[in-house]
Amino acid sequence: MKILYVSDLDGTLLNSKAKISEYTVKTLNELINSGMCFSYATARSLSSATVVANGLTTNIPVITNNGTFIINAYTKEKLFSLHFSEKEKETAINIFDKGAIFPLVYSYINGEEKVSWITDKENDGVKNYLNSRKGDRRLRAVETKDDLYCGELFYFTCIGEREELTEVYDFFKSSNQFNCTFQQEIYREEYWCEIMPKMASKGNAIMTLKEKLKCDKVVSFGDAINDIPMFEISDESYAVENAVDEVKKAATGIIMSNDNDGVAHWLLENYK
Repeated sequence: MKILYVSDLDGTLLNSKAKISEYTVKTLNELINSGMCFSYATARSLSSATVVANGLTTNIPVITNNGTFIINAYTKEKLFSLHFSEKEKETAINIFDKGAIFPLVYSYINGEEKVSWITDKENDGVKNYLNSRKGDRRLRAVETKDDLYCGELFYFTCIGEREELTEVYDFFKSSNQFNCTFQQEIYREEYWCEIMPKMASKGNAIMTLKEKLKCDKVVSFGDAINDIPMFEISDESYAVENAVDEVKKAATGIIMSNDNDGVAHWLLENYK
C-alpha cells in the first residue's frame, strides 16, 4: 500500500522558534530516502516555505497557500493552481473598501509572483510580516488601490485585531465564492484573515496530489484551523499536542508537540 504522508509546517513541523529541528530534518530525510512519500501543506507561499524548510528533502510536489498551488519545490513548476475571477476580485475589493481594510495582495504580474501592499497603511502586524521577509523579491510597495489590485490575483491576507476583521471574515465565510480562514497568528497576538478561491483548501489539494501520485491512503499532521480540511479527507490524522482544541477533536489521535518533534517521532515509530 502506498501512503502519502502530509504535514503542516508552522506549529506542526516547525517548532515555536519557526524552525525545523536538526533531529526532525535528519529523521524525515532518512525516511524519505528509504522510500517514504512525504510532503507538506502550508499557508505559506513556496518562497516563504522553502526558507523555513531548508534542508528538508522534497522529492514530491508540495502544497502552498492553503491549497491554492501544488508545486515542484525545485523547478517551481505548478501542477495545480487557482486564481480569482474578475467578478470575485471585484466582490472582494468592495468588501475591503467597505471595512477600510488594506490587505496584502498576492498576484502574478507579468508572470512574476508579487505580494503588494499600500505604503503608509501598514499596521504592526503587516510591518512584522514585511520585516520578517526583507530581501524577498516578491514584495511590492504601491501607493494606489489600482496598483494594489493589478495582475492575476490568487490570495488576500488581512492582518489586524480580531474585532476589526470579524465582519470581513463573516462575509467571506458565508459567501459561496470564496474559501476563508481566520485564526490568531502562531507567533504573535494579531489575527490573520486569509481569503482564497473557493476550491482552495489543503484537503482538495491533497486529494489531487494523492491521485497524481497514485497513493492508496493519506496520513496527515496539523495544529490549526486550516488543517481541518486535510484531516477530513485523511485516512488517519494526528494533531500535535500544542494544536487548538478544534483540531484535536477532528484528529485520529494526539502526538507529541512541535517542540518535541512529534511528527518525526510518530513517523519513525509507525512508518514501515
